Amino acid sequence: MSSIRVDSSKQLATSSLVVGYALCSSLLAVINKYAITKFNYPGLLTALQYFTSVLGVWVLGKLGFLHHDSFTYETAKKFLPAALVFYLAIFTNTNLLRHANVDTFIVFRSLTPLLVAVADILFRKQPIPSKLTFTSLFVILGGAVGYVATDSAFTLTAYSWALAYLVTITSEMVYIKHIVSNIGLNTWGLVFYNNLLSLMMAPLFWILTGEYSEVFAALSKPGNWFELSAFFAVSLSCVFGLLISFFGFAARKAISATAFTVTGVVNKFLTVVINVFIWDKHASPVGLLCLMFTLAGGVLYQQSVTGAGSAPLQRESLSKQTDLENDGDEEDQLIKN
Repeated sequence: MSSIRVDSSKQLATSSLVVGYALCSSLLAVINKYAITKFNYPGLLTALQYFTSVLGVWVLGKLGFLHHDSFTYETAKKFLPAALVFYLAIFTNTNLLRHANVDTFIVFRSLTPLLVAVADILFRKQPIPSKLTFTSLFVILGGAVGYVATDSAFTLTAYSWALAYLVTITSEMVYIKHIVSNIGLNTWGLVFYNNLLSLMMAPLFWILTGEYSEVFAALSKPGNWFELSAFFAVSLSCVFGLLISFFGFAARKAISATAFTVTGVVNKFLTVVINVFIWDKHASPVGLLCLMFTLAGGVLYQQSVTGAGSAPLQRESLSKQTDLENDGDEEDQLIKN
């Protein structure tokens, strides 16, 4: 009887973690878009998110709710390249959301398996994907091309950021796993180091992009520069960034990699639905259809690299496992989304 209670409690805890991750993950892209709409300073917004996550992990560590590795210069030096790639991924992601809608972000995010597969073949000397994997990648590409062709809100600036984001997020998937797997940090240590180093890099990008002058100009204008709606949007974005750190890593530990990836795909569908219902900042009906086509290709891809098929398929599944484990949302890559 007691074992049944333990199993029920464990199942309830696991379900709660998965639901928490699903809600955070599906809402985060929409919340970030909302935040950047109300607070049009992407560099400062990401810096505030990093600060919230660092402070949150440090405070929870001091209170005994979690344990993270202490900061050392040697470890920071080893982790710096991973933090730099991560910072660039989040930086380009935020600027993409600044200039485009959430649907455009999801389409380009869904293209990452295609580029990762190409990088695997060229740089990691992996075998050519199976027919099912190749078909799924072709479906993803077709949906993305269809979306771009029907995007009435197409701008060169938005798609330049989209391409920059695609390159950086693919580099992160291929490169970061190697670093974090060999550096010897625990989960919250990764979260702490990644956010702290990203926070240290933020002022440099703030200056290079010239955003600091926009902020100072806004502060120097007469009148009330504090807006409650902007404060609420930024605070919500920062809190959800920290929440997805917890729920993302906890869910990874509680369920299998395959289940986690399926949850990630479902989250993208939820994001589209939420985005359509809460405001008008989304694609046209034809664009949404192409987006669904792209997500369907993503589902096929997940199936092709995690299925219990033939031996070649199983070997391919192992070779892709790293990428699947990192195929969450933005902010879930070491800290978020």
